[in-house]
Amino acid sequence: MRQQRANESRKRRSWLDGFMAYPQPSGVGEAVWREHIMLLDQILYGLWNLGDNLIYAWMPIARGLRVLVAPHPLLTEFAQGDGIQPPGEVIRRTRLLDKLLSTNDPLDEAQFDAVAEALGVTPRTVELPFSPEHGLGLQLIAAIVARYGIRLVEDRAVILFDAVGFSLLTPLQQVVQLNSLSCSVNAAYARLLDREININFARTTTGDGFYIWNRMRGLEANIELYQLMQLILADNALARERSAEPRTVPRLRACFHVGSHYEFYQSEGLNPTSFSYLVGQVTIELARMIDKALPGQILVGKFDTVMRDDVSGDEVRIDSLDFVDRARAPLRRLNGLNLAGSEVEEIACYLTGRRDQRGLWGISEFTIADKHGLPHRVYNAKINIHRRNGDPIYLGLREEDLPPAAHRITAETDFSALT
Repeated sequence: MRQQRANESRKRRSWLDGFMAYPQPSGVGEAVWREHIMLLDQILYGLWNLGDNLIYAWMPIARGLRVLVAPHPLLTEFAQGDGIQPPGEVIRRTRLLDKLLSTNDPLDEAQFDAVAEALGVTPRTVELPFSPEHGLGLQLIAAIVARYGIRLVEDRAVILFDAVGFSLLTPLQQVVQLNSLSCSVNAAYARLLDREININFARTTTGDGFYIWNRMRGLEANIELYQLMQLILADNALARERSAEPRTVPRLRACFHVGSHYEFYQSEGLNPTSFSYLVGQVTIELARMIDKALPGQILVGKFDTVMRDDVSGDEVRIDSLDFVDRARAPLRRLNGLNLAGSEVEEIACYLTGRRDQRGLWGISEFTIADKHGLPHRVYNAKINIHRRNGDPIYLGLREEDLPPAAHRITAETDFSALT
């Protein structure tokens, strides 16, 4: 019973518990580790000054940190210069700023001093009663510092769920459907925890659905998010089967994409929120994709980016096809998982295509046109969950289920004609 209570407590996260996914330094007990987290956070909170300032860069020293702290308007003021900068100088400043915001890691002394000079910011020293590396760990410090800055992220996966026909419901039906979707998110997360897949996810509402992402970065973190999406959709499908009133459980369409965005923490009361917000290209792409997705459909955006491979430690270039292919093997960890009283025997995820003259299956790439006429490349995804003592759960649409307009061109189709 004590172990069960401990497990349940582990599943309920406070803002402090959100940092527990990071490596704990050897020789530092959890209680002391938490004290170190709270101490550093309190100091950075004072520098933040209720959101007026941002932390632009940092580096460790023997017993503390050096940080660059300045008002948030510096972001646009630096990029734009004095308004009479030549185009080349504006481009140089923008690239420097993007490079600075895209790293969450500490700078070395030469880099730190060069950035301080370029921004015209005088460094400040944060004194700590412990060594940063041995008292907290640099990876964790980076996560704490991130709460008080803005970061440009190029390689994070994001899911967007949308409830079909949501605007046609009464307010009471809308809140019931959002609660149902939230329950599916929580149930999927709990199932991953049972398999020791401790995904540190965040979400924000769109009004009729959710954006969901993994706070952790890298190939493994993005694959874990793909697993979370599959289990959310499965729980939602089972809930729809069990529901006597179909309007209490939303029918979903889902989009998955990897791309760039800015990550920031809004002020909530007198503190930065415990969860981040995203704004940028990946959320724009997802909004365009979901606008054209069909009820029950799963779309994967076309991407090609560099991700950190947690196994090798190398930076590897991954595109949409590579990603889905790599996501198959980790799904075996979910075999035996209980879904509605039946154990999962196999989960198959794939991008759909058409059979060629040799009998081989290809992968179809579609083009959707947004309201501005801009093209967005996507793939149609399927997920089949086979259970030992239960009916299979089929998620997404088969290519042959798409309206006839989708088959005008084998490899490329204007999805906007389908809706």
